[in-house]
Amino acid sequence: MNETYYIPANFTDAGRVMGLFELRNLVEAVILVLPVLYFCLVLLPLELTAKITVTLIIVVPLGGFGLIGVRDDSLTRWLAAWLRWRRARRLMTYRGGTK
Repeated sequence: MNETYYIPANFTDAGRVMGLFELRNLVEAVILVLPVLYFCLVLLPLELTAKITVTLIIVVPLGGFGLIGVRDDSLTRWLAAWLRWRRARRLMTYRGGTK
């Protein structure tokens, strides 16, 4: 007896925010954006409209970068992989001389 199982089209949406972003990426984006948002709103010596404009120009791309990550991987996972690669890499040097 051969049973057929149907996989729904949205099976990969589980654990995602709005079906697009992983929860881990959302948390990383919020952690990345909140300090920048605070400093922009508190420390910029501009009027409110200019503050909001400058803040949006800085915060929206930064938040998007945090949500998307690097090559669809979260920023912390990518950073850990890069640090592991950086630590384990070897340099090849030419010592002169051939046979």
